[in-house]
Amino acid sequence: MGTLYIDRKEVHVRADGKALAFYSKEGREGVVPVNPLKRVVIVGNIVVETSALNMLAREGVSVLFLSGKRLRFCGMLRGRLHNNGILRVRQYEKSLSDFNIEVAVNVVRRKIEGQMNLLMQARERRPDLRFPLTGAARMLQGIIMEMDRRDMNMDTLRGMEGGASAGYFPAFAMMFPGSLGFSKRNRRPPLDPVNAVLSLCYTLVHFELVREIEIIGLDPVIGFYHQFDYGRESLACDLVEPYRPSVDGFVWGLFRERILTERDFVMDDERPGCYLKKESRKKFYPVYEEWARRMRPGWVEEVRGIARRIMDGQDPVYKPDK
Repeated sequence: MGTLYIDRKEVHVRADGKALAFYSKEGREGVVPVNPLKRVVIVGNIVVETSALNMLAREGVSVLFLSGKRLRFCGMLRGRLHNNGILRVRQYEKSLSDFNIEVAVNVVRRKIEGQMNLLMQARERRPDLRFPLTGAARMLQGIIMEMDRRDMNMDTLRGMEGGASAGYFPAFAMMFPGSLGFSKRNRRPPLDPVNAVLSLCYTLVHFELVREIEIIGLDPVIGFYHQFDYGRESLACDLVEPYRPSVDGFVWGLFRERILTERDFVMDDERPGCYLKKESRKKFYPVYEEWARRMRPGWVEEVRGIARRIMDGQDPVYKPDK
């Protein structure tokens, strides 16, 4: 199973041995064993007894809390974390060195390569968009070649990433039906169905990476490309960047295959914003989970890879003597 999504009003969750038991006004409705779980996503106003949360924490199951309508991040419950202090000390040391630019260049280059590859793949499915997609992909290739020719610093790198996004997103937007109203990236709040799903997926992937970062013993707030910003998991932001094109491709597939359509979304009457309907989230969760299941080995290796680099090639997992 791996992930459990709890997105239903008036559900009461209790501990029952090593399982979660679910109750409604009609009584007990079922149980889910905790053993196969690694993460639980709780959406909206759900009653969860502390005994259930304690059990999840003891079993190392992370719990992500999202708001009910807007699906915005509210908080995260972590179980016992890795006690590898030396790894964090090395991370802090590396964050004050030229290691920053080494990681940053790798992160941005892979992101732009992913954007270019997605546009080229889309060109095969959308020959009617061959000219704009090819033009945008060539522009991204030019930025990659420029990165190889120049000595990079953070300001130059951020400028190149911004230039790449400015060329990528208009072409990416052409891949979607005009009825969706998607022309550019926007968030907080998302103003169209595509941005609503992009924001949700980016949030879920971000906190998947936060979980893996904390499990291995790194500090999620100390990044290398994304510098320290109070309250932001900058290292997770770093590691998510190369996977954003994969998220974009997944979201494109949801609409291309009409798993989601404009009828699955609602505009907020009180405040601006476009959101996935509650009944439509039931379609989204299993499809996302199937995609994420294939992606997770790569995310785990991403975290292990940065830990090995921080430790100069040594095994980042501390194994105390027995």
